[in-house]
Amino acid sequence: MDEAGLPGALLPPGVRSRFVPEVNGLRMHVLEAGFDPPGRPLVLLLHGFPELAFSWRKVMPALAAAGYHVIAPDQRGFGRTTGWDGAYDGDLASFRPFSLVQDLLSLVFSVGNGSATAVIGHDFGSPVAAHCALLRPDIFTSVVMMSAPFGGPPPAGPEPAPAVAEDIDTGLARLTPPRKHYQRYYSTRRAAADMIGPPQGLHDFLRAYFHVKSGDWPGNTPLTIEAWRAEDLARLPDYYVMPAGATMPEAVAPFMPSPAGAAACEWLTEAELGVYCGEFARTGFQGGLQWYRCATSGLAAADLRLFAGRAIEVPALYVAGEADWGTYQVPGVFGNLGRVCTDLRGRHLVPGAGHWVQQEQAAAVTGLLLEFLASL
Repeated sequence: MDEAGLPGALLPPGVRSRFVPEVNGLRMHVLEAGFDPPGRPLVLLLHGFPELAFSWRKVMPALAAAGYHVIAPDQRGFGRTTGWDGAYDGDLASFRPFSLVQDLLSLVFSVGNGSATAVIGHDFGSPVAAHCALLRPDIFTSVVMMSAPFGGPPPAGPEPAPAVAEDIDTGLARLTPPRKHYQRYYSTRRAAADMIGPPQGLHDFLRAYFHVKSGDWPGNTPLTIEAWRAEDLARLPDYYVMPAGATMPEAVAPFMPSPAGAAACEWLTEAELGVYCGEFARTGFQGGLQWYRCATSGLAAADLRLFAGRAIEVPALYVAGEADWGTYQVPGVFGNLGRVCTDLRGRHLVPGAGHWVQQEQAAAVTGLLLEFLASL
């Protein structure tokens, strides 16, 4: 893997790329702003999949200008962070929730801060941020969840019977046309190879993927999913509940924007998309897919069952795009946030944005984050 940082020409003024050594066994690559003068309150920004620290480039300067020390890491399995096992048959346990939280706890201590004023996570970074606040509220003293509401730790009882998961998979397969859940697909051995070598090429795959989950695609008109049943889940778009025989590149290929549409995309220019293409071409996708495998295998639930019945008690906020199905993909979770977070200070759905809310509507998101931080 490349040992160099991200070139400064790709970053906004005031944002630098550097490495933090010995972070829970990792050499962690971070983007950083507001590092001078030292002693500013720390804000951590956690990306999701298939994203990078680079996904936060549009909000970092404003947070730094408001007086915060802002760090966005390439998390375990992603980007220029090294020291993780990227093999399908490798060290899956290192991607469990406790390990991901330990990564961030070690990062906080490594950069000389005793705590983080806020941990802010998007997509799969959202549950990681929530776990930080749940497990170590003394260190992560507020939390913002973006595009993936947190449902709380699993109940303390025994593992669910295998038939529960098998029934939903069977139910989806019996639909007309048959479907499958994307997290199941992401957990398969073939997924990483499908995504790194798609028929349309990596560039067109990622362009279509980012487009179809954004507010730019008119098909994103989310609605409440009533229950965890195949018939209800079938209302989700193909990028969540996929055609049964399709790879993810095949599922999103029909939604590739026209050349003119791609050129007009101001929130993800060709140069910016090139950063994602370059990084994933180098690392592959398996590191990020390990997170999904921990979820679907039950490893994540096994860790978190220790915290059954516990709520997030630090100040919390939820932010997502108004056109983001991610808010509703797990039935009941969005509506239940007030129980899971005892100090929930808002649930904001940002107009004009889909899933990539901090990139699509950076100014609106930054305003919401600064308002929340000022309330602490």
